[in-house]
Amino acid sequence: MRQGEIARRTGETDIVLKLNLDGSGRSRLDTGVGFLDHMLTLLAKHGRLDLDVTCRGDTQVDDHHSVEDIGIAFGAALRAALGERRGVCRYAHAVLPMDEALILCAVDLSGRAMLCCDLSFPTEKIGTFDTQLVEEFLLAMVREAGITLHVRQLAGVNSHHIAEGVFKALARCLRQAAAIDPAAAGEIPSTKGVL
Repeated sequence: MRQGEIARRTGETDIVLKLNLDGSGRSRLDTGVGFLDHMLTLLAKHGRLDLDVTCRGDTQVDDHHSVEDIGIAFGAALRAALGERRGVCRYAHAVLPMDEALILCAVDLSGRAMLCCDLSFPTEKIGTFDTQLVEEFLLAMVREAGITLHVRQLAGVNSHHIAEGVFKALARCLRQAAAIDPAAAGEIPSTKGVL
């Protein structure tokens, strides 16, 4: 199985994260950030990932450090689980509707970190969650995982629906891009011979 396990401790957070790319969509989450737990549940379910996350963070300050550091840990676990990336499909894209919101997402398991994110949340908060932390999570994940990710909001007026669409679209893309291509199993999907 393709798995990654990360333990990350800083002066702001203490995180243990386990990821299984070949899972069933099961999640066990205790991040201290309720809305992030909801988004990670969606990421696991729609990506068919098994994901366990515990985080003790300085949420008395705000949720920023916890969300960013969980993004770092998730990206590092994803990189570990992908290994050399042999046989993966590598590319994937999705256009995902979530009620009135429509999100375009495309991913390349390129080995290169790049985030192009165009989201316009109509509110600064979803409950107590800062909407700008969606992009912070994605940026931290992309940097650690070494992937190229494009996320674009095509429609949407409800902040919760926009965020949910982003995580579901990302889940579908990770699931498809990380899938093993039976025609190329064991091959590195690059003319360079490395990702």
